[in-house]
Amino acid sequence: MKQIKAYIHSHRAADVIEAIKSTKAWEILDGDPHHYHLSATPSQGTLPPIDDAEQHFSVNLGLAVVNEVRLELHCDDDCVDEIVKAIRRSARTGQRTAGWVYVTTIDAAHEIH
Repeated sequence: MKQIKAYIHSHRAADVIEAIKSTKAWEILDGDPHHYHLSATPSQGTLPPIDDAEQHFSVNLGLAVVNEVRLELHCDDDCVDEIVKAIRRSARTGQRTAGWVYVTTIDAAHEIH
């Protein structure tokens, strides 16, 4: 099992989530959206801004930041490539670097009942 974590520009989040949901990997367990536990968390980070208006100075962090979204989900190993491709395709902004996708191995996952 793998965890996929993506840091993207906040204005791309809805399109990226829709792209993930349109993959065959998302439909593997009869479309059960709880299987992958997709989580979207607003964050501030240092992705290159699209324009000057997107970047602001965070007094709390002490640096210039843009509004980002951190997407996290877990999936079976054989689904990773399709989901990563969907994220990379739909998160594009026209910039050289529009975000990052990380894939890590999950040693164990335990559902809470």
